[in-house]
Amino acid sequence: MNLISQIEEVKNKISGKILFDEKLSKYSWFNLGGPAKVIFKPKNLNELSIFLKGIKGFNKIKVLGAGSNTLIRDGGFDGIIIKFEKSFSHISLFDSNTIIAGASTLDKTLSKFAFENSLSGFEFLSCIPGTIGGGIKMNSGCYGEDISKILISVQAIDLNGNVKVIYSPDINFFYRGCDLDNNLIFISATFKGKKERKENIKKKIDSLVERKKKDQPSKIKTCGSTFKNPENNKAWKLIKESGCAGMKFGDAEISEKHCNFFVNKGCAKSSDLEDLIYNVKKKVFEKTGINLELELQIIGEKL
Repeated sequence: MNLISQIEEVKNKISGKILFDEKLSKYSWFNLGGPAKVIFKPKNLNELSIFLKGIKGFNKIKVLGAGSNTLIRDGGFDGIIIKFEKSFSHISLFDSNTIIAGASTLDKTLSKFAFENSLSGFEFLSCIPGTIGGGIKMNSGCYGEDISKILISVQAIDLNGNVKVIYSPDINFFYRGCDLDNNLIFISATFKGKKERKENIKKKIDSLVERKKKDQPSKIKTCGSTFKNPENNKAWKLIKESGCAGMKFGDAEISEKHCNFFVNKGCAKSSDLEDLIYNVKKKVFEKTGINLELELQIIGEKL
């Protein structure tokens, strides 16, 4: 039985939306990307489990969070995109120091909730434009802080529809990544903070947000930092020193404010962004011998 036939059978058991050949450009901060073969928007965890069990054996599946760190190719995604509905963005206190948040909770929402409950350690999340699920997978962080420092555990479901809990000590976190299986779909996570006076938390959040406004472009079609910072170096500095500042391909260009931010000026194609990425990477390597690694992820098929 092919994928579409399997999905048609599952359809009767769930109420979540299943969309075919839906354009992905509206789900990406770059506003780019061709259609997805299938988009599934589960209403709850039970529906997600039913769906995954119904298409057992098919593993070309991606969860798309805020779309703030993903370049989707012009040919779209020839598989299943899972896009969580509101029930996966729940957030609550487990006890006075512990927060449980759904995987599609925005990082900024978690930071705000922690502030409202006088919990410190979450301030840096006010500067990150993604969701908790993506943040755990890439160990999101900034200004010396990252997710691994506050995570207690993550609840996940595998592609066979089985739910499991993974505790932070059993995860190997590193700079902008971790060793969690790529076939796990994160459902929720538990975090621990430290009690602190609200005015002190607010002061730290305000300071970080101001620092971000000063350093990084905003209100543009970008997906944040394009490359990871190499050890003991800064990607933006290497890009600038390699003569790439202002480089353009089609309507894709490097931000004037920050060399590690690549921008869709309005009419770029995904291929323009990818050409820009490839050529910057090449020039930096030729100039410095350093092979820059991508921080954003590229998914889908080329045209």
